[in-house]
Amino acid sequence: MDVDSPQPAVQALREREQRIRSRMLILELEISELEKKCGIEGATEAQSKTTEVDLEEFKAPEWSVPIRANVMNFEWEKLAKACQFDVILMDPPWQLASQAPTRGVAIAYQQLPDVCIESLPIHLLQTSGFVFIWVINNKYTKAFQLMKQWGYTYVDDITWVKQTVNRRMAKGHGYYLQHAKETCLVGKKGADPPNLQKSVASDVIFSERRGQSQKPEELYEIIEQLIPGGRYLEIFGRKNNLRDYWVTVGNEL
Repeated sequence: MDVDSPQPAVQALREREQRIRSRMLILELEISELEKKCGIEGATEAQSKTTEVDLEEFKAPEWSVPIRANVMNFEWEKLAKACQFDVILMDPPWQLASQAPTRGVAIAYQQLPDVCIESLPIHLLQTSGFVFIWVINNKYTKAFQLMKQWGYTYVDDITWVKQTVNRRMAKGHGYYLQHAKETCLVGKKGADPPNLQKSVASDVIFSERRGQSQKPEELYEIIEQLIPGGRYLEIFGRKNNLRDYWVTVGNEL
């Protein structure tokens, strides 16, 4: 019996791939020209040099535990056997629905598809305790799904109201409204940690906006007040948020 040859379909896909590659090349050239006109190119080079200097001069806090690794292939099982954490904090590099250059620009983490974030074995790292997840507007539903998938129940959230150096509200671009806040969802599973201290901190942070994707130090203080002397883990961590008595895993350390 004759079977239709797959060759025409394969050839069509190859032609489509070539058209996409050509379009990408054109877009890269257009972006490069636009950067030159706006003077971004020189600023980017200067920022890169500054970053190199900062990395050379940077010294981690004495009692912090930074682990520089790709979170997608890190040996989480070994860490889980060594320690079960009271708190897990993460700021996932959510993949934006739009390709517009907003939050995903100029960060070392590539945006990850939801399926990659879902694959993190969070359930291995904590039998009971809290998870704190920074979320962007179009990922609320996914974050709640992740909590349920990992065995957590949503219990609270923390709002960070961004401020300028003059203590004014720091507004940014949004799809419908100007954005001046970020939200961290709080989930819980299992029994309360024995050292849990309830109602010791507010669910609103008023704090100055700092570097790209850099979160406020006040959140760490809230966590440490909630569970003093706990075992703390941050995933997708950055060097500017290294903290004493925290284990931090990320590729920017």
